[in-house]
Amino acid sequence: MGKRLHLNAFLMSTGHHEASWRLPESDPHAGTSLAHFTRLAQTAERGKFDSVFFADSPVLWGSVGRRPIGAVEPTVLLAALAAATERIGLIATASTSYNSPYNLARRFASIDHLSGGRAGWNVVTTAGADAARNFGLDDQPLHRGRYERAAEFLDVASKLWDSWDDDAILADKEAGVWADAGRVHAVDHSGRHFSVKGPLDIPRSPQGRPVIVQAGSSEDGKGLAARYAEAVFTAQQTLGEAQAFYGDLKARTAAAGRDPEGIKILPGIVPVLGGTEAEALRRERELDELIRPEYARNELAKTLRVAPEDLPLDRQLPPDLPEEDEIEGAKSRYTLIVGLARRERLTVRQLIGRLGGGRGHRTLAGTPEQVADALEAWFRAGAADGFNIMPAALPSGLGEFVDHVVPLLVRRGLFREDYTGRTLREHYGLPLPARTASAVAPA
Repeated sequence: MGKRLHLNAFLMSTGHHEASWRLPESDPHAGTSLAHFTRLAQTAERGKFDSVFFADSPVLWGSVGRRPIGAVEPTVLLAALAAATERIGLIATASTSYNSPYNLARRFASIDHLSGGRAGWNVVTTAGADAARNFGLDDQPLHRGRYERAAEFLDVASKLWDSWDDDAILADKEAGVWADAGRVHAVDHSGRHFSVKGPLDIPRSPQGRPVIVQAGSSEDGKGLAARYAEAVFTAQQTLGEAQAFYGDLKARTAAAGRDPEGIKILPGIVPVLGGTEAEALRRERELDELIRPEYARNELAKTLRVAPEDLPLDRQLPPDLPEEDEIEGAKSRYTLIVGLARRERLTVRQLIGRLGGGRGHRTLAGTPEQVADALEAWFRAGAADGFNIMPAALPSGLGEFVDHVVPLLVRRGLFREDYTGRTLREHYGLPLPARTASAVAPA
């Protein structure tokens, strides 16, 4: 059996296109509907996807006038979806800047238990002053500092997940011994950012630890991924950029003393499907025409650190934008957007349209065969281990991908016909993690 690609379904209210909520069939209240997300997760599971994935930020981001942005906290949603699905992985985003290691380690271990070993954590450091002000800070911590905290956060979480031996629970009714206290360990962590005694108050979970996912593509982000990540969600617009990122991160992972096959690189793809290419392009154009440019320009101006009036809609980006080194927020996304606009000489209006579908992720408008061809080309060219599928409109876009693209990938031998395992690690082909040598004393 040859190497097969991985598929994750990135689910966001009515879809990833910012104007998808304005379609006649869309439910503007879908972002807080358990029934909506349950149906989507079950559709992805019918398509044998590796996982469903939910983004998150501890701040009301963007303009409430622009699109539905209120959303439920995703780890709560994962707990509900664990009861409504059987095999598909469940990944949620949580910030290392605005959480504590003990609470977050406990939460993801709980989801891993409740789901039978299907939990994954997308680790983010959270850019933006608005989020910082929700937690008593005047401004966001510096980029390098956020990633240093994230590394220590992951170290502490790993120690907590490993604070119970696999065989700690004896459940010996006759002797009256539930667990061997000598197999439950304190972690006694004392570091720059955290001091944690431990142990965790929940036994080691079915996967040992949740699958660690990471989504930053800056230099600091790639450094963190090489040390800790088992899957990476990323954004590239061209094959060359994707190949360069793929090769760089695999090499960094090897240099960190890890098997490069132990990290799966999954670029985001926004499919817009049609029975013909013309139909798909018409659907894409209809969505773009529903964008409110005044809202979109304001958000673009925030990203580029300029005033909205400096971005005339029918002119190209100004030449004197900040360099990436001057950006303390989402560095890699800033560089992607500016590079796209410069490379294709887009006007601000055209750039807004390109970003409206997936915020910088690659959009594929075409027939199921054309989309399958594009995925296969990147996969075989060493640009991806699989893809983070981001339907422009939901639920229709996910159903169409499952019904029309997945069967093509299966027939080409590129994707599974059925699940062969029950845990997210098994879907990714990842081994159970070895326990850290962090247990210093019985609890």
